[in-house]
Amino acid sequence: MAGVEGRVALITGGGRGIGRAAAELLATRGAKVMCVARSKPELADVGLDYSVADLGTPEGCAHAVAETEQRLGPVDILVCNHGIGSAHERVVWEQQPEVWSETMRVNLDGPFHLSRLVMREMVERRFGRIVYTSSTAGLIAEPAGSAYNSSKHGLLGLMRSVSVDGGAYGITANAVLPGWVRTEMAERSARQEAEDRGVTTDQVWEERAALYPPGRVATTREVAEVIAFLASEESSGVSGEAIRVALGSVW
Repeated sequence: MAGVEGRVALITGGGRGIGRAAAELLATRGAKVMCVARSKPELADVGLDYSVADLGTPEGCAHAVAETEQRLGPVDILVCNHGIGSAHERVVWEQQPEVWSETMRVNLDGPFHLSRLVMREMVERRFGRIVYTSSTAGLIAEPAGSAYNSSKHGLLGLMRSVSVDGGAYGITANAVLPGWVRTEMAERSARQEAEDRGVTTDQVWEERAALYPPGRVATTREVAEVIAFLASEESSGVSGEAIRVALGSVW
């Protein structure tokens, strides 16, 4: 099985959480990995090639792609995993327009710019794997999360467009939709929820775990394994799919 061996993988949000787990997993399977995020200390701690960039700007996206191509070669695998969470959001009528704009800039505009930048060479080489990290909130809206929900729904539309446009050229595009995973971003939302409700953070996580049949939340490794499959040569028959990684739950 060829898997991802020798392939160049650009992974955004690669300094922590799901992105880091995916980067480490693909590296162990022989991919040449470039991790991209805004935090240099976190990226340096991963121990793989990295580039510091603001992926909420066209210039940052272009920098990440150019540096990957210069140092590792043309991008074969793009994993768009970076994003802003919803812990700071409010119900729609109290939502600040700035929150909406910033969330869309990072969660949706960035993946669009990255996709268009890497796809031209993927088309020429007749191979490409693009994986987007959406969320179960991309299917079922969470309360007080209009910007996050909309961005994650929109990411599925982008994924499906990429799968259609790239399909004739050996390019697949898919999305993973994790439920609750105990990442730093999810920890922030748990702390905010606990503060709003006057309960402990542990209680919030216990309630989240109870949503799933096994009585626990998914791990970053479980999500990374799905990403790794979708990034592999063996996943050529799967494209345009939104795959929930939520332990059998809808949320």
